[in-house]
Amino acid sequence: MQRVPTIPVLLLLASSFNVLSAAEPDTAGDAAQKSPLEFIHTGFENGSPLYWEIDEEGAVQVYFVYDQERASPNRANGHWHFQLQAKQEADLTVVLNNFDNVWNGKLGSPIDDETICFTSPDGIRWHVVRGERTEANQFKARLHMDGPTLYVARLEPYRIADLERLEEKIGSHPLVEISPIGRTVEGRELEIIRIGKPDAPHRVLLRGRAHPWESGGSWVVQGLIERLLRDDADARRYLARYCVYVMPMANKDGVARGRTRFNSQGKDLNRNWDRPADGQLAPENAALERWLAGVIRQGRGPELAIDLHNDAGGKLHVSRPNVELDAYLGKMQLLEKLLREHTWFTEGSTGSDFRNPGTLGEGLLERYGVDACILELNANRIAGLDDYPSAKNWQLFGQELCEVFFEYFGSR
Repeated sequence: MQRVPTIPVLLLLASSFNVLSAAEPDTAGDAAQKSPLEFIHTGFENGSPLYWEIDEEGAVQVYFVYDQERASPNRANGHWHFQLQAKQEADLTVVLNNFDNVWNGKLGSPIDDETICFTSPDGIRWHVVRGERTEANQFKARLHMDGPTLYVARLEPYRIADLERLEEKIGSHPLVEISPIGRTVEGRELEIIRIGKPDAPHRVLLRGRAHPWESGGSWVVQGLIERLLRDDADARRYLARYCVYVMPMANKDGVARGRTRFNSQGKDLNRNWDRPADGQLAPENAALERWLAGVIRQGRGPELAIDLHNDAGGKLHVSRPNVELDAYLGKMQLLEKLLREHTWFTEGSTGSDFRNPGTLGEGLLERYGVDACILELNANRIAGLDDYPSAKNWQLFGQELCEVFFEYFGSR
C-alpha cells in the first residue's frame, strides 16, 4: 500500500490559503483598527464571562459564555455587566449574542422586545438605555461614550461588596443579628440577617439571589432592612408584630463571577427542594436547610417565606405540592391582596393549574409546613409605577413590604 504524500498536500493547502487571503481584503481587521473601541474590561466583581470582536461594519459583537446546568442540556445567559473602554465622544453599536438558552430541554430566550439595559460612567450612577431584539435573537444598542469608560449592565448591579457595606452599616444595631450559616461551593460565607426581636409574635423569611443575575431581590431586601431600622413610629409598630429573617445572597459565587443561573457546581438553587440538599453540590441550600430546621426546633421558624426573583412577567408564583392546600391558598390570596394595596405590585399570581416542582416555594410548604411562594419581579418595567426597574424603585418595594407583613400577620 502506498503512503499518502501528506507534506506536499499540506504545502498545497497552505499555498491555496495564502492565494485566497491575498486576493480578499481583511475587512474585519481593518474595521477593528478603525473602531473607537479599545477594550472590553470584565476583570471586576460581577463582570460577565465573554469574548468580543469588531465586525466588518464596525459594530462591537459581544459573545457571552453560557452558564450550564449539571447533568442537563440546560444552559443560561441573561446577565451582562462589562466596561467599554473607547475614545471619548465616540458612538458605538454594541450587539450582545448567545441568548439561545435551553430550559427543560426546550430552546428559549431571556430577551424580548421590552428588554432594557443600564449604562453608567462610574458603576454608581445608572441610566436606562433602550435597545432592540434582532431577528437573530441578539440585543442591539447604540451607546455614546461621554468619557473614556462606560459600564453596561442588564440591571443595576448589586455585588457582594454592596452587601458587605450594608452589613457593616447595620451590624452593631441592637435589633440586628447576622449569623453565619455555612459556605458556598467556593468557600464564601453565607449568612442569615435577623431584623427584630427573636421572640417576636410572627416571623417571615426572605431569600434573594438564588439566581445571580436577578439583582432586584438584593435591592428589595436592602430597602426593607433600612425601613425597619428607621426607628420611627411605623418601624416600631412593624417590629412589635414580626421579625424578618433574610438570606440576602444565596448564590454568592455566581454573583462574584458574573454568572446567570447556576452555582459553581452547576446546580440551580431554586430546584430540588422536594428532597434534602446535596451538601457537596449545593452547600448553599444545605446551609439554609440546617438553619431552618434549627429555628423550627426552637419554635421560632418562619410562618411565611418569599423567594425573590426577576423575570419578564412579575407574577406571584403560588405553590401547589401534593398537600392540603385550602388554608395555604387562602393565605396567598391575602398576600396578593395586600401586595396590591400597599406596594406597586400589579401583575397578579399564577393560575390554579400552575406547578413548578422542586422550587423553594413548594419545598418549604411540603417539607416544613411553611407558607412559601416565589415572587418574580419584572425586570423590564414596573407597571404599577409606569417606570423602569431601578435600584430606587426596588428599594421602595422593600420599604412597602413592611406594611404588607404587618397586615398579613395582623389578619391571622
